[in-house]
Amino acid sequence: MTKDDNILLVLMTLLLLGLILLFHFFVFDIMIRYESNFIDQIVEDVFCKVKPNGLCVAERPVGLDSRVEEMKALLSLGTSDIRIVGIYGMGGIGKTTLAKAVYNQIHHRFEGSSCLLNIKENSEQSNGLLHLLEQLIFDILKRKNLKVNSVDRAIKLIEENFFGKRVILVLDDVDDLRQIHALAKHFEWLGPGSRVIVTTRDEHLLTQLGVNAKYKVKELNLLESLCLLSWHAFGMVHPREAYQDLSRRAVEYAGGLPLALEVLGSFLKGRSIIEWKDELKILRRNPHDKVQKILRRSFDSLDYSRKVIFLDVACFFIDMDKEYVIKILDGCGFFPLSGFSILIQRSLLMIDERNKLKMHDLIRDMGREIVFEKSPNNPGKRNRLWSQEDVLNVLHKHTGSEEVEGLSLNLPTLEDVQTKAFAGMKNLRLLQINSVNLKGCFTHFSKELKWLCWDNCPLKCLPPNFHLENLVVLDMQHSNFRQVWKRNMVLDKLKVLNLSHSKCLTKLPNFLHVPHLEILILEGCTKLVEVHESIGLLKRVVLLNLKGCENLKNLPKSIYSLRSLESLDLSGCSKVDNLSEELGNLISLTELRAEETGIKQLPSSFGLLKNLKTVLLSGSTGHSSKSRLSHFLPWMSPKRSNPISLLPPSVSGLRSLTALVLHDCNLSEDGIPNDLGDLFSLKSLDLSENNFRNLPQCIGRLPKLHYLFLSRCTSLQSISELPASLRDLNASGCTSMERLTNLSNLKELRNLRLSKCRKLVEINGLESSKYTLYIQLQGCNKLARDYRMSFLQSFTMGAYLGDSIVILPGSEVPNWFSHRTTGSSVSFHVPSLTEGEVCVLLVCAVLAFDEATEPFVNKPFVRMINKTRGEMYDYCPSICVIPDVVFAVEDDLLVFKIPVPSNQAKMESGDEIEVSVVRRKVDIELCKPVEVKRCGIHMLLYDPDVLIRQFESRFQCVDSDTAIDDDALEFSMSDLISRCSKD
Repeated sequence: MTKDDNILLVLMTLLLLGLILLFHFFVFDIMIRYESNFIDQIVEDVFCKVKPNGLCVAERPVGLDSRVEEMKALLSLGTSDIRIVGIYGMGGIGKTTLAKAVYNQIHHRFEGSSCLLNIKENSEQSNGLLHLLEQLIFDILKRKNLKVNSVDRAIKLIEENFFGKRVILVLDDVDDLRQIHALAKHFEWLGPGSRVIVTTRDEHLLTQLGVNAKYKVKELNLLESLCLLSWHAFGMVHPREAYQDLSRRAVEYAGGLPLALEVLGSFLKGRSIIEWKDELKILRRNPHDKVQKILRRSFDSLDYSRKVIFLDVACFFIDMDKEYVIKILDGCGFFPLSGFSILIQRSLLMIDERNKLKMHDLIRDMGREIVFEKSPNNPGKRNRLWSQEDVLNVLHKHTGSEEVEGLSLNLPTLEDVQTKAFAGMKNLRLLQINSVNLKGCFTHFSKELKWLCWDNCPLKCLPPNFHLENLVVLDMQHSNFRQVWKRNMVLDKLKVLNLSHSKCLTKLPNFLHVPHLEILILEGCTKLVEVHESIGLLKRVVLLNLKGCENLKNLPKSIYSLRSLESLDLSGCSKVDNLSEELGNLISLTELRAEETGIKQLPSSFGLLKNLKTVLLSGSTGHSSKSRLSHFLPWMSPKRSNPISLLPPSVSGLRSLTALVLHDCNLSEDGIPNDLGDLFSLKSLDLSENNFRNLPQCIGRLPKLHYLFLSRCTSLQSISELPASLRDLNASGCTSMERLTNLSNLKELRNLRLSKCRKLVEINGLESSKYTLYIQLQGCNKLARDYRMSFLQSFTMGAYLGDSIVILPGSEVPNWFSHRTTGSSVSFHVPSLTEGEVCVLLVCAVLAFDEATEPFVNKPFVRMINKTRGEMYDYCPSICVIPDVVFAVEDDLLVFKIPVPSNQAKMESGDEIEVSVVRRKVDIELCKPVEVKRCGIHMLLYDPDVLIRQFESRFQCVDSDTAIDDDALEFSMSDLISRCSKD
């Protein structure tokens, strides 16, 4: 190649490079001109779910759609009023993600829009609020590089330029009302139709703000959690085959928290199975820093007292009764009532339906990590010890220090520990030492003890040199005590004494020196033969539990002087055969439990207890004992002759009574006082397993009766005169009953259970019960087949959209079901749907039972697979199908409705759907689940306007708690009593 050729090649190369650079500048100019739409689209496709001009929401917005729809419903976008809706929940739950997703969908409907993120963090920085106000002005006025000199000037600018505009405003992560007032000045400038979304961890802040509605973001369910974890760990919607069990363990650790699932999935991505196992073990001991940092912000904002309460609960009191813990912490001087309220409002604590304290596992771990950080290498210098390994290390090496305030040790078997190990713990106030055998002198223990929990204590009584003068709660369940203390101990701060299941305890101590005792629990003290007369000195006692004290013969008369007593439990005291006429002196009594006693008749003063709300007298037949087997196999315990009159002649004074249980009390019609019908507060009445031939007429007069139980009243021939307020009627096993009449006036009836009523030939008025949710006619073979099929069709084809369920005899899927098949699965294509139409899926299953079928776990549920969309949804009806194993084995027909779309399931015209009635897995090896022999599907389409009118009429005829709850179909008596007391 010549020199000229080389020069020419260089020139051509330079020219080409110039053209390339020119092209790049040209493209860059276009991208600038069009506001980088191309790049935004790439970001949207690869990283985020985002609409044009919207906000980046989440890389994989799993479970977001249904939550967005729920939020939009709360915002009521069609109205012209100004609405403020709060989103609250624990850190990392997805509050900001939800707010941004809602904003993306609706901001184009408004004249102006702004989303101010991380307000708490930004407002803490220099001129943070001013920068937020500048962003707000820019977002709505679209004026770039706007600078204002002060917050006041910025607010004035907003008022001048925004007043009356219809805007959407998102205020994210607010923890102080002053932040909102500084940004929006009480929202005075908002125009009609404006909407404000506020996200916070503090529910109480939303109450102070006076929001129109609150939305609590809940954890993801199992399927959503697996999906989100899998996207981040494997780049697909489900775990890889070899990682399924590990993925479930990871999901269990994350507890449905989106932040934890995303962090965990990304952290485990590309790791081997062995690495997964190791990392999951490590995470349980040392939570991930990124997750902990987010969660800890809620803790850091608490004051000292609330921090102490939080750490105490996280380390010692999860799953314990709320009132029990309140006694302990109140004794420590920490004001737990207000503390619990603050913790709940900030999503750091939950109280479940059983009044137990609950915490998300990651919140709990965060609290324990805070304690651990105080002294990572020396557990004896931490203020709380709960890990068995750390506690034993400290006790065996005697390294406990003055820093230790609480210690918990739960051992599986009895183990010796020297009392000297506690000598250095001078500030110990909380001590739990279950299955510990203490050796040595008890003077080594701190005098600051407020809580002593010592299950399986091997001592025969409390040592006299055990300084417990500041003790508030003494919990000695399953102890080896013969007596509690030998000499009088002065425990003048003690409020709770629990000696449950101390089976060697024969007598109680003198209560002279425990004047402030409020709760005395002696349940299961089977050798206890007497209660000390000094119990009458306990003027503050509110609860006395003697349940299962089967050798207790009489109650001391002094018990009837306890005017503060609210709850008395004598259940299982089979040798107690009478209550004194002085029972009426217990003026504060709200609950009396006397099941399985020898009581023949209650004293007449019983009818004067005007504050009594709950009375349980099941099995009180006047006999000292009764076989437990008869509760499970009642046909082996024939009805006794000579019915008793357990109740006094008059009960009209029980004006507060809400629940009365007279189950299996050998009662006839004459055993029910006529003035029982005057109990205007009574909501639940259980007369099961009694000797009625006809239902006492006074029951029809009860104005507020919601629940009536008549199951296994085998002499009952007919039922009439039912109160119009009735919601739940259970007459299962009434084998002599032929007719059930006058149901047409029961406008609020939700559940009707008539299984095993084998002589039943007529149910009058059932067809008019439009809103009955659950009807059980299992074993009612005398009902004409045509009647059954006609009723089934009218019931399921009605306009009611809710979760209604019917079970009745039958071995074939009705021919009006559009899709029928043998086995448990059926497929179909979704018909053409017009806009707004609501689908309801009718599911029918023929169920077969035999003697090996497990009766308590048979809950068939439906799995819907949308083959077109590649999605799967599970739906479980709220019914426990109990087979009739006593009588002849037969098939039953189960039919229920599934509203579609539900929270997740979506169907579009032409989608191919496979529906399977899945048999619930049974863990008991000897039992098997119910067999699904045939199934059928029928789709109903409803006009939304019709449904709106239908629901309006429903809400007019029932009160709000029924409309929301719809009554659980299988519930225990304690659940029922709790429900009645809350109504």
